[in-house]
Amino acid sequence: MGDNGSLLIAKIVGTHGLKGTLKVYSYAESLSVFKPDSLILIRNTKGHEEIHAVDWANPHKQIILLSLKGITSISQAESLIGSELFISKADLPKLEDGTYYWFDIIGLSVFTIDNEYIGRVESIIPTGSNDVFVVKDGDKEILIPGIESVVLSIDFNRKIMTVDLPDGL
Repeated sequence: MGDNGSLLIAKIVGTHGLKGTLKVYSYAESLSVFKPDSLILIRNTKGHEEIHAVDWANPHKQIILLSLKGITSISQAESLIGSELFISKADLPKLEDGTYYWFDIIGLSVFTIDNEYIGRVESIIPTGSNDVFVVKDGDKEILIPGIESVVLSIDFNRKIMTVDLPDGL
């Protein structure tokens, strides 16, 4: 799992108990990335990497308690505090047509239907009804609703999003 094929999903922030359970701050929306027997790449702060299979994962307050096969003591777990956890992008669930992972959208160049450059998608704000793309060009920022009537097309090969901005935007 190299940098091109992997996705940062969490950071180890502490330990729980004496049997090697990790406290993990997850960047993922769902526990599904921590399903039993899935492989997790651990990269410590010095760049050392090792791969472990997930034993189990459970939500706990604002974090996730994670047990990895092969990590069975508190001393092993303590040595991993500060490490980042990655999964292979190939292991992500397949999405329905017309839906995308955020990491696919962030970084796209955004153009109007008149081929005017607006900026680059820097982040995404989730709302109750639809996501909002934060598009920046230097100091200029525009918020674009992620709805079909505004986002006309996405070309991942060219890394371009084409939009039809509503009046006033």
